[in-house]
Amino acid sequence: MVRILAIYGSPRHKGNTALLLKKAVQGAIEAGAEVEEVVLRDLNMSPCLENYGCKETGRCVIQDDFQKVYDQLIACQGLMLASPVFFYAVSAHTKILMDRCQSLWVKRYWLEKTPIGKHNTLRKGLLISVGATKGKKLFDGTLLSIRYLFDILDVELWRSLLYRSLDLKGDVLEHPEYLDEAYRAGKELFQALKKID
Repeated sequence: MVRILAIYGSPRHKGNTALLLKKAVQGAIEAGAEVEEVVLRDLNMSPCLENYGCKETGRCVIQDDFQKVYDQLIACQGLMLASPVFFYAVSAHTKILMDRCQSLWVKRYWLEKTPIGKHNTLRKGLLISVGATKGKKLFDGTLLSIRYLFDILDVELWRSLLYRSLDLKGDVLEHPEYLDEAYRAGKELFQALKKID
């Protein structure tokens, strides 16, 4: 069974990124994937406190909801992550998750001594992001951060769905072609992972 973790990084329930990710999840499930969904805004998750308690085992020592997400991140074969753009970067909820993944950086590069740049990337990830403006560099910061996060997780950034001029809740409903694209991406992610599995 192909296991995919879908992470909702929007501060809004049923916001534009949430609706797009929900469609991708639907596509993956209908194709045959097992999908776990995590809504970051609903979690009790502290920012990284940079106390380096993780350098003993590679596991964060802060006891909160990140502990379960940590296990899910390690166990999944595919990852879907959706975040709106805030100041040319990911949402605060997504950034907290990323910073807590410092423990996985410590595990990979300090404890396991994996050479920088060495990958055994059998896992694949889908990024979904939306922004309110039409700026040419609107997604540059988000993409850079996500690439580094996926590197730590040993996940290939398989596809990015990036949509401009979506701001108010539900704006994406005026673009059914975006929702259809997300649905297809979910199906195709499952198919890509199944070939590896």
